[in-house]
Amino acid sequence: MPSRLLDIYQRLARLPGGRRLFSRLVCFKAPYFGSIGPALDSLAPGTATATLEHRRRITNHLGTVHAIALCNLAEFVGGLATEASTPRGMRWIPKGMQVEYLAKASGRQRATAHVPALDVREAGYEAPVTVEVRDTRDTVVFRANIDMWISPHKAAARRP
Repeated sequence: MPSRLLDIYQRLARLPGGRRLFSRLVCFKAPYFGSIGPALDSLAPGTATATLEHRRRITNHLGTVHAIALCNLAEFVGGLATEASTPRGMRWIPKGMQVEYLAKASGRQRATAHVPALDVREAGYEAPVTVEVRDTRDTVVFRANIDMWISPHKAAARRP
């Protein structure tokens, strides 16, 4: 059974402009993501892709995409992929993130997140989510490993 978020995405993605609308809804729910204006391209259990347009507001003093904008993009796409993969009755939260800046990021950036298979457990556990960001020349400019803490949702645990 797909997550509620994945169900909403699948419904909206079929409509003209639906993916853009979905991205804006996510930014409304988590306003800080709106600071970079990400666009979700695809979402499925285990994976998601999103793009980031190189605009002045996310540019650093070198004229490239700011490192923190890339971190924000990684958390955006990694979080959505995790939400689409999390079994009902479980929840997630980022616990840590290790990043590598591999090349200057200029132009449109495409982030791809991969989530391992998640399962229902009585106790919380850590799941590694990997995110890779590539530029328009297909050069990997950024890599992140996000430690997601997966745990039972308290409301679900109280249900008979």
